[in-house]
Amino acid sequence: KEGGRASSGPVQQLVEQISNVSKAKLIDHVGGVEEGAHEIYNCVEKIIKQDILGCEATEPEGRDLGNKEESAAPEEEVFGDVLWDAHDEQEQMEAFQQASNSTCELGFEKYFERLNDLVAAPAPIPPLLVSGGPGSGKSLLLSKWIQLQQKHSPNTLILYHFVGRPMSASSESALIIKRLTLKLMQHSWLVSPLTLDPAKLLEEFPRWLEKLSARHQGSIIIIIDSIDQIQQAEKQMKWLIDPLPVNVRVVVSVNVETCPQPWRLWPTLHLDPLNSRDVKSLISAECNCANVKLTKEQEKKLERHCRSATTCNALYVTLLGKTIAGVGGRGKVDETLQQCFQCQDTVSLYRLVLRSIQESLQSDKEKSLLREILCVIGVSHNGVSESELMELYPELSSAVLASLLHSLHKTCLLTYGCGLLKFQHLQAWEMVRLEYMGEGEKVVSAYRQKLVEYFTTQLRLICFSFTSRDRVTWRSADELPWLFQQQGDKQRLHKCLLNLFVSQNLYKRGHFAELLSYWQLVGKDKSSMAAEYFDSLKDYEKSCEGEDSMICLADLYETLGRFLKDLGLLSQAVAPLQRSLEIRETALDPDHPRVAQSLHQLAGVYVQWKKFGNAEQLYKQALEISENAYGAEHPRVARELDALATLYQKQNKYEQAEHLRKKSFRIRQKAARRKGSLCGFALLRQRALQLEELTLGKDTPDNARTLNELGVLYYLQNNLETAELFLKRSLEMRERVLGPQHPDCAQSLNNLAALYNEKQLYERAEELYEKALDIRRRALAPDHPSLAYTVKHLAVLYKKMGKLDKAVPLYELAVEIRQKSFGPKHPSVATALVNLAVLYCQMKKQIEALPLYERALKIYEDSFGHMHPRVGETLKNLAVLSYEGGDFAKAAELYKRAVEIKEAETLLMGGKAASRHSSSGDTFSLKSALSPNVFLEQGQR
Repeated sequence: KEGGRASSGPVQQLVEQISNVSKAKLIDHVGGVEEGAHEIYNCVEKIIKQDILGCEATEPEGRDLGNKEESAAPEEEVFGDVLWDAHDEQEQMEAFQQASNSTCELGFEKYFERLNDLVAAPAPIPPLLVSGGPGSGKSLLLSKWIQLQQKHSPNTLILYHFVGRPMSASSESALIIKRLTLKLMQHSWLVSPLTLDPAKLLEEFPRWLEKLSARHQGSIIIIIDSIDQIQQAEKQMKWLIDPLPVNVRVVVSVNVETCPQPWRLWPTLHLDPLNSRDVKSLISAECNCANVKLTKEQEKKLERHCRSATTCNALYVTLLGKTIAGVGGRGKVDETLQQCFQCQDTVSLYRLVLRSIQESLQSDKEKSLLREILCVIGVSHNGVSESELMELYPELSSAVLASLLHSLHKTCLLTYGCGLLKFQHLQAWEMVRLEYMGEGEKVVSAYRQKLVEYFTTQLRLICFSFTSRDRVTWRSADELPWLFQQQGDKQRLHKCLLNLFVSQNLYKRGHFAELLSYWQLVGKDKSSMAAEYFDSLKDYEKSCEGEDSMICLADLYETLGRFLKDLGLLSQAVAPLQRSLEIRETALDPDHPRVAQSLHQLAGVYVQWKKFGNAEQLYKQALEISENAYGAEHPRVARELDALATLYQKQNKYEQAEHLRKKSFRIRQKAARRKGSLCGFALLRQRALQLEELTLGKDTPDNARTLNELGVLYYLQNNLETAELFLKRSLEMRERVLGPQHPDCAQSLNNLAALYNEKQLYERAEELYEKALDIRRRALAPDHPSLAYTVKHLAVLYKKMGKLDKAVPLYELAVEIRQKSFGPKHPSVATALVNLAVLYCQMKKQIEALPLYERALKIYEDSFGHMHPRVGETLKNLAVLSYEGGDFAKAAELYKRAVEIKEAETLLMGGKAASRHSSSGDTFSLKSALSPNVFLEQGQR
């Protein structure tokens, strides 16, 4: 837009279209394309942080220390000792979204009714089988029903898993069972050790289901789509035949041709072939999107064609509609229809689609690249990324790749999953195999070898010198061992497994069963495996020099110890865990949190070994270190309390165990409210690792930003000295490159000020906050969130230093900013008013405070209703003012209302409700409740 108006007719049309779309964001920008792209990036980053990670709004250009939420705990600490794979979880979220993408319901109402009957039926009830042919719409039906259940039955816990291509990670039974168990644990706030041994995991899952379902107030529905694609489905999913808990229902979908025989006895919902009305509806929907009009004669021919068992399923008809719509604009509908009528199943129709794409290409080179792309995706484990394709084929330009992928995505051949290109449907994969790899295993092997060479190069393992300290990416760890396995190359697979970083990457992401299967293939038993890993680690230790490499070595020893513990090799597990502890105590500090981690892991081995005295001593040490490092109400403290409680329970010390469990539960309850999405924080942790891998070069704004982010990450790890180093370098670089008055310099100043505030160097913090405020006042809009943050933190600092007169104008400015940002009746404005009122009370200016409290009360009542806790807190403050003013009757009335709200809240919480509000009305450093030394704003007062 220019001057608030659309610069042209098409822009105005676009604005009108977007304004009618929910969840769409319009960015008003005039300037260069690169600047516009940067604005979009900043906007998306902000949305991710606020909506997905649940963080407070932060600056688009970077991170202010003063705005940070709790740092993501390492993944292994989210669920006790069990690792949470953010990638696997993201893959499932995307699979669900893709499955539910279609707007066509295909007469699903009758099926929804049957599925609803299953939920309402009295227990016990076996799983419901949803069956149909390939492409009949099973995934679509289940995803649509999940959406309806989430909308209409909010108390129902729905756990779903969409199985992808056979032999992909999504089809591995141990990962599926582990993921479902962890999701149950997440929703019940239960944290207990969980085995990663696939056999034990399968054995224990029914017990977990029984235990966790008893804690859930409502129904639990488990949905597994394409369960027959799981490797050894009948054996690995044998828990399905056991009686289910009374509040648990299970729905599984299968291909009617590959359903295991015993499962056919279960209640079955079979998807009927599409009727002529549904066929017409699907094809018309696709054609209408492309402005293609079919004649009555063409519609009749299509209706007759889609009557056989293989041509009347949802996938075939959708693909048929897309094929017609794709050529309709060129006036070739009749010709295309004749070609389509020669196809008698989805695979042959996919072949026609592929050939039409080939014909549209301008050169033999592009046709060859098309073949290469599809084949390397087809032989990979979990797909291939665009950047990997560009590196595999240097002759492939980004323009050609974009054009090819657009055509393949538009015609339902390929899709994206976690940034990787994959086949959208099994039939597409089957068609490519027949079309391009029909010559046999030799062709498949050649393409696998190409991927082997690529990922080997990525690991710098051309000579298979497996002592490289370079961080192994999840892509290399996912693909390379699997490719060696598929090639039957046991020797290279063995060497790959002895790359300590490959094995560590697989294990730390919970791919224990996969790692075990590789070792079984090379013919090694558990003891041999343990000995080889230990020898490899000893060799690696000889090359370690410096603190960083020793810390890395300690991590490797810990991973090996945990791996051996999961294998049941308890005596062998002690030595690597003990060595990890020794290294950390020497390289770090005896009171460092990572030492607590080593103590915790070692204690876990002693528990399994039934050496309870040793375990108790280690757990108590770990608890003491964690409390000193993080404060008494941190989730890591809760973990140690849970471990001790479990230990006491094993010793029949039930009273001690119950006391510790209650204490842990309260901590986790608070943490769950703060944290939001566990998956999101695991992703945040991955971002931290990604930042550490960056190599810093010359002075540029991007490198300055990277330095700033590294400073923030070290700050969140409580490494204040290193954080100060990076933040100072960031500030100096920004001042050199951008000038000392640039808003980015204000961010660095703000971060350094927060750090000095944490170190109680208040005068230095004051000076830097004042500089940051001066820059932001001149450079930013008066309602900009970054300005608001600096105003808030400086105001709090003034108050802490007793400079109340200097704090008042800033608290008043905070009210003005929130009014401009949110409007005068927003709850955020009420919070700012309460903060200002509390300050006036501390200055003995009750007359000025009274109207502020009254206005805040009115806003809270209008926004949240008369029984909200914020209303109660404000009434209590008003009662105090009335009492001090001598109006005792009014004070009693106000206080009575506040107590009623408090009692109602207590009943709602089902027990004693701890106050979530501070009477001080200000932000503060919450070291005991959040991550170490993170200066945070408190949302409500």
